[in-house]
Amino acid sequence: MSKQLHLNAFLMGVGHHEAAWRHPRTDARNILSVAHFQELGRIAERGKLDSVFFADGLAVGPRVKHNTQAVFEPITLLTAIASATEHVGLIATASTGYHSPYTLARSFASLDHLSGGRAGWNIVTSAGADEAANFGLDDIPDHAGRYRRAQEFVDVATALWDSWDDDAIVLDPASGVFADPDKVHSIDHDGDLFRVRGPLNSPRSAQGRPLLVQAGSSESGKDFAARHAEAIFTAQRTIEEGVAFYRDVKARAVAYGRSADEIKILPGIVAYIGPTEEAALELEQELTDLISPEYSLRQLSNMLGVDLTAHALDAPLPPLPPIEQIQGNKSRYQLVKDLAEQESLTVRQLIAKLGGGRGHRTFAGTAEQVADNLQEWFEAGAADGFNVMPPYLPGGLEDFVTQVVPILQRRGLFRTEYRGHTLRDHYGLRRPESRFAPAGRHATETSA
Repeated sequence: MSKQLHLNAFLMGVGHHEAAWRHPRTDARNILSVAHFQELGRIAERGKLDSVFFADGLAVGPRVKHNTQAVFEPITLLTAIASATEHVGLIATASTGYHSPYTLARSFASLDHLSGGRAGWNIVTSAGADEAANFGLDDIPDHAGRYRRAQEFVDVATALWDSWDDDAIVLDPASGVFADPDKVHSIDHDGDLFRVRGPLNSPRSAQGRPLLVQAGSSESGKDFAARHAEAIFTAQRTIEEGVAFYRDVKARAVAYGRSADEIKILPGIVAYIGPTEEAALELEQELTDLISPEYSLRQLSNMLGVDLTAHALDAPLPPLPPIEQIQGNKSRYQLVKDLAEQESLTVRQLIAKLGGGRGHRTFAGTAEQVADNLQEWFEAGAADGFNVMPPYLPGGLEDFVTQVVPILQRRGLFRTEYRGHTLRDHYGLRRPESRFAPAGRHATETSA
């Protein structure tokens, strides 16, 4: 079979566009409806998508007046979605900055068991000042320090997931043996930031351990991804940028002794789909016209770490500090700065471009045009698949699944049926061997 692409549905409230909740195609009350999110999971599964994904933040922030917020903690929400689906993968964001490795490893292990091996962890380091304030900090921890913490955090979490051998559970009522204690291991981690004895009070799951996902594109982020990530959600706006990022990260992975195929790179795409290109562009403009400048200025201020709330909308951005001085999200800062400078945008024009995907690529056209565009990126070596970001929900996801996916399937670019049961199966990744496995025993399981 020729190489096929991967599709993840990045779901946010009633749509990625910041004004989606105001558009007549959505119902803002769905932001509080578990049934809404369960239906989104079922739609994604009907399309045979690899996974659904929920981002997360640990603060309300200053923008609540003009936008609906993500109100559910994503691991809890995905547990509800797991009960309504059978195959689609379930990926949640969780921060290494404000959790402990043991409790987070346990939460993801529980989701992995409850879903039959469909869990994934999007690893973030939390770069928001509002988040820091909720945990007793006066400012954002420095960028390098956040990644040092993330490195050790992931080392501890993966060790905990490995702390039970696959055959540790005996369940023999006659002998009274529940588990073989020789196959349940303390990890005895004593590092710079964490001391954790272990083992985890949850055995290994059907896929061994949750899939590791990462979304940072700074130098530290790319290096971290090359060492740990098995899927990357990223934001590139041109094929050239996508190819450069793809080659860079894959080369770094090889330098760490990994195979380039062990990491799947999925750029974001916000697709406005219409029966004609004109109709799709009209839909995009309708949403743009509903943007609240007050909200968008606060959103842009948060992205750049510069207060723009009093800045003139029809003026260009003020001079911005060099990226070396940025302690927040460096990759998103650089993307927004470059977009504004390269296209000589005013602030009003910039917030219009960012409204649909906060810097991710947007595309308006027919289903055929969307499929052509995805195929072009895939065949150019700019992506292993895509992080599909519907601008409004549920209709935007339904349109993608019923209109774009069948075209990709007819072209042999995407599966017509699931060929496995776990999230690793969907992404074509091997089941990892436990670090406590006896010497000489190696993982041989690969996806179909």
